[in-house]
Amino acid sequence: MISLNEILNPSSGLTVPEILVISLILGMLHGATPDEHTWPITFSYAVGKYSTRGGMKAGFLFSLGFTIQRALLTTLGFIGLAAIYEKYNLDGPVYAIVGFVMAIAGSYILKGKYMHLPVDKLIHRQIHEEEESQLRDVPLRMTIVHGLIAGFGFGAYASIITFVLAPQMPSIWYAPLPGVMFGIGTMIMQIIFGAIFANILKAKKMGEKEITYIARKTAGRTLYYGGLVFMIAGLSIIAFPIIDNWAISTGNPIPNLDAIDIGFLLVIGVVGAIGIGSIIKSYREVSKKKEMEGKPIQR
Repeated sequence: MISLNEILNPSSGLTVPEILVISLILGMLHGATPDEHTWPITFSYAVGKYSTRGGMKAGFLFSLGFTIQRALLTTLGFIGLAAIYEKYNLDGPVYAIVGFVMAIAGSYILKGKYMHLPVDKLIHRQIHEEEESQLRDVPLRMTIVHGLIAGFGFGAYASIITFVLAPQMPSIWYAPLPGVMFGIGTMIMQIIFGAIFANILKAKKMGEKEITYIARKTAGRTLYYGGLVFMIAGLSIIAFPIIDNWAISTGNPIPNLDAIDIGFLLVIGVVGAIGIGSIIKSYREVSKKKEMEGKPIQR
């Protein structure tokens, strides 16, 4: 039986089956722990679909794009081109691009068009209120794009499969396999978490119309405002790289749980503060509207 230490610190001379099993387990750990490249996006799209099937599909499609990129990454690791990650810090650009794409998707859901300034709510309040009922459905196909882009983010798990496991493969034809297995492991956990996220709204008994409103509003706000947070974080790291090195150790050996750093704060900020906050705000909006109509919502 492979120990946790052997998984996080794999030795050389491993057989192909051992490499693939370790890659799969690493992917499952990656998908199960709070990772800034996966959770905020899966949460946003899964909640927007508010069904087990929709949430699972969101997790699957995101991980599909992520898996394709990881297969490319381990191939680059095998031929030595992934050394660019050791020379350049790409976290800032990846955060900024991921954030931009999130904001585009969020803007589409909220307004039916791409990108708008938050200040327009103050200037054109009446127009904003009229557009509340025109929330767009969550574009799940965008999750594949998110997965492809997010896959360029680089962390402890990516380092293991790229610089330790991939170079041990017998030929370049085998090189994509650690990335594929890692992606499948991530996919398994993201499908599970996608289903969980998607069923959050079912904790309250509401009609289909109310659930649809809360789901789409939450997805739109989380993607849009979460995207802005990612963009700010990315641009800040580009301007001040030292930010990406800041971390407070937790003493836990598992990556993504081993420190409180910028990635962890992004997960908490986007999923916890913006995501859960949006659910609460949207629920209150529905409750207030129902009470004004003389139809108290079930509590």
